[in-house]
Amino acid sequence: MTLTHTSACLTPLGLFEPAVAPLTELPHALYQLGRPLFLTRNPAGGLELHQQGSARLPASAAAEGLPLLGYAAPLPLAQCGQPRFLARFGLRYPLLGGSMAKGISSTALVIALGQAGMLGFFGAAGLSLPQVEQAIDQIQQALPTQPYGFNLIHSPNEPELEQALVDLYQQRGVRLIEASAFLALTPALVAYRLRGLRRAANGRVEATHRIIAKVSREEVALPFLSPAPARLVQQLLEQGRISAEQAELAATLPMADTLTAEADSGGHTDNRPALALLPTLLALRDRLQQQYRYAEPVSIGLGGGIATPQSVAAAFSLGADYLVTGSVNQACREAGTSALVRQMLAEARQADIAMAPAADMFEMGVTVQVLKRGTLFAQRGAKLYDLYRRHASLEEIPAAERAKLEKTVFQAPLEQVWQQTRAFFAERDPRQVERAERDPRHRMALVFRSYLGQATHWAIAGSAERKVDFQIWCGPAMAAFNSWTEGSPLALPENRTLVDVNLNLLLGGAAWLRARQLGPALGLWLRQQGQALQLAPLSSAQLKEYLA
Repeated sequence: MTLTHTSACLTPLGLFEPAVAPLTELPHALYQLGRPLFLTRNPAGGLELHQQGSARLPASAAAEGLPLLGYAAPLPLAQCGQPRFLARFGLRYPLLGGSMAKGISSTALVIALGQAGMLGFFGAAGLSLPQVEQAIDQIQQALPTQPYGFNLIHSPNEPELEQALVDLYQQRGVRLIEASAFLALTPALVAYRLRGLRRAANGRVEATHRIIAKVSREEVALPFLSPAPARLVQQLLEQGRISAEQAELAATLPMADTLTAEADSGGHTDNRPALALLPTLLALRDRLQQQYRYAEPVSIGLGGGIATPQSVAAAFSLGADYLVTGSVNQACREAGTSALVRQMLAEARQADIAMAPAADMFEMGVTVQVLKRGTLFAQRGAKLYDLYRRHASLEEIPAAERAKLEKTVFQAPLEQVWQQTRAFFAERDPRQVERAERDPRHRMALVFRSYLGQATHWAIAGSAERKVDFQIWCGPAMAAFNSWTEGSPLALPENRTLVDVNLNLLLGGAAWLRARQLGPALGLWLRQQGQALQLAPLSSAQLKEYLA
């Protein structure tokens, strides 16, 4: 609430010595989240800041003290989000590091966030089961009591792989997954959720398998905010994959404990504006909570575009229970990608983002958001999808087009590419080979998908000779982060450590919220002085000082 001098006054107990340079201590005061902040007008008409005082509301005509123009309450980071969400996952801060496929969200990333009181998800999509199991070993050893999670991406072309990953998670005690890119609920996902249900001695239903669903559409959010579909529950019961008790308990809680509204993000995205998406999902959550009366309401967070203190403050102001960072984490030293990619990300600007075909959903026409600057991947991927859409087979592609593909995109004859692709799928999923040999168009799709998939591997490995073909998942948040950090140590990729980046965002966002609490008087003063509030990134030592 903003207080004007006509309604309140402050008897100061301690000042910032503001007579020399009014408000020069503003950033420092805003970062001290545990202390209140008062904005007053002194007898000479200038503005002053106080962190101690006795405020009276309303003020009598005879009251002694300074006119109180604004007040910012203490705002610990834990209070920026939803306390119930923090307690549910054992977190100190309301922030998650979202999963990025092929191990870009690395074990180092997950461990660093977990040890700092945040939550990271390992990017299991696109990795083999032995690779994922190795990551489980490393993370469980490093985080015996701290929180962590693993990704489960929807695999419409490989349901057996999705099921095998779910089985691995259950066998190895992975109790939290981030479900991403799901278009509908699958038996594997529902089985994971229900196998973790049990009734405690006090009669309360416990869910030992938790799901954080990442969605960008209302129609996709609906099944995650609802109990498991009765049809799938019955099917799993008949197959002996869940118990009768678990089938009965399925109706008592939603499919997901937590839901992330995924706005304009890197990778799989619908480019939804956060200002429209988050309020829509919050309203849907409230309506379904009223309908089902869950014992624990679903928490809803926001990801996509979280890259500056202002975006953090805006997300919490919109009602987000927590935040999810992604693109900015890929630019950090702990990310499982190459130094060359991190340098390219550090140079990204707003116009450097494009949409390109997704390797895992190529035939469906699904796209992902990628970095355009410094690569031709988006253009070449779009060309491949156009050829797939217009032709029934590789042989049908005009000779000139085919020669150009072999020279620039694949750098090999298409028949040779097919033999390599065939060998890959013969080991991974032989049914794809069988289908391709019956269906020339599917064979063409697999060949084209091989380029899209390898483009990510080239980027992760930092293969400089294929730099022009790098596929780097990235949203416009990266450009905003680069703009904010310009001129600071965090502008350099080698200085971007995961914990410092994310704590800077959280602390800066909380400070920005406190600045807004001070009200119009502060904004008026800044405009009169021709100044803007600057909350530059802090050093590791400064972060420790303010968060101690």
